[in-house]
Amino acid sequence: MAEYNKLTPELLAELESIVGTENFSAGDDVNEDYSHDEMPIYGSQMPEAVVLPNNTQEVSAIMKLCNENNIPVTVRGAGTGLCGGSTPLHGGVVLCTMNMNQILSYDMNNLCVTIQPGVRLCDLAADALDHGLMYPPDPGEKTGSVGGNVSTNAGGMRAVKYGTTRDYVLAMTVVLPSGEIMELGRSVTKTSSGYSLLHLMIGSEGTLGVITELTMKLIPNPKEDMSFILPFVDINTAISAVPKIKLAGLDPQSIEFMERDIVDSSAEYLGRQVFPINVNGNEVGGYILVTLSGNDADELYQRAEVLAEVGMDCGAFDVLVVDQPSLKKDVWAARSAFLTVIEAETKYIDEMDVVVPVDKIAEFLESAHKIGKKHGMRIRSFGHAGDGNLHIYCCSNNKTEEEFKAAAKLVMIDSYKKCAELKGQVSGEHAIGHAKKEYLRESVGETAYGLMGAIKQVFDPKGILNPGKVCNDL
Repeated sequence: MAEYNKLTPELLAELESIVGTENFSAGDDVNEDYSHDEMPIYGSQMPEAVVLPNNTQEVSAIMKLCNENNIPVTVRGAGTGLCGGSTPLHGGVVLCTMNMNQILSYDMNNLCVTIQPGVRLCDLAADALDHGLMYPPDPGEKTGSVGGNVSTNAGGMRAVKYGTTRDYVLAMTVVLPSGEIMELGRSVTKTSSGYSLLHLMIGSEGTLGVITELTMKLIPNPKEDMSFILPFVDINTAISAVPKIKLAGLDPQSIEFMERDIVDSSAEYLGRQVFPINVNGNEVGGYILVTLSGNDADELYQRAEVLAEVGMDCGAFDVLVVDQPSLKKDVWAARSAFLTVIEAETKYIDEMDVVVPVDKIAEFLESAHKIGKKHGMRIRSFGHAGDGNLHIYCCSNNKTEEEFKAAAKLVMIDSYKKCAELKGQVSGEHAIGHAKKEYLRESVGETAYGLMGAIKQVFDPKGILNPGKVCNDL
């Protein structure tokens, strides 16, 4: 266990002087929200102080002070993570970037935007649209910060067409644990200029440096999009259609899957049935939700005809066009509410967001349900069928917290073994935090895990930055 120092009254006063009284709290004045992220089952720990800097220079001063005095610092955005990544395991200082929330400038000639890390995803997406542009990454939690998205390499529903957050980061300003300010990347679309420290920082979950500015790539906003609901007899039949849809040359923007039970729960929660439960006299057991996008409505209709043909050949009861704006809004609201619905119905939740080859989704889902039954755990699932990223939830209302944690751990161990067997990865978009470290280690092996730890040591010799996360075993 690393030895960290406590914040003295003198150090607290210095921190307060850096950010100002209105952006500083300590002791009993710290809001409890800063002790955990959105998955409280992974524990909480109150920090000694919280600072909300306004710019790179303030972040640099904070990190220099904490580094010199061996004070742990946990970087936090909006706190919407799901793996304990922003939990201050060793107390110390929480450095929250949400005051750094300015969209700084657009470069319309080079299709990019420069922002501070505390800009929320929903705000960047809306502002880009006002400029006739699209910011393609579309993680489910729209109120999350873009800096947090970059730190976890968040994915989302449009990743099958556009890629993940990593694919849209052109440049960043980073403050190292020492307080040194470093510029990474450029506003260019290709480079072969040495090791990519930019891409090393993306997905590092605040363990290597503090991101204080970002330049993000944008694309022209597609003029048209259409969504389609494909209902099937069961989820396995639905999933089996996905590779054929991808091979049909449709270039889908998203392909989501959902099981019947989560659709029913969503309908009850929202007070309306959006997804049909009986189609042409057939009881629906699983769904695929497909979105096509482009610049020409006629082209989309042609592609829709191909989708209908492929879907029916794969056993869809119908291919339902979501053609009214109100219906489209309701469908995507229902999809976006799935996690909220599970949380509302469930006392204890644990989650994994494994990613497996697309043609192995059905096999993994079937295995996960069997594993859950074996260990007395209800399994609920939905996810991104187009890229193989599955959200699997262990749920219980009748266990004690200790019983739940013990059973969930057994489910995780068996499920991650199955994931490895299918050549999958531990996380597709939620990252590792401290909750998934042991599974990452088992998945990548000691050599790779050790190299990750060695990289952490180079960037952060004292181990003060987000200690205990990803590959750091303090």
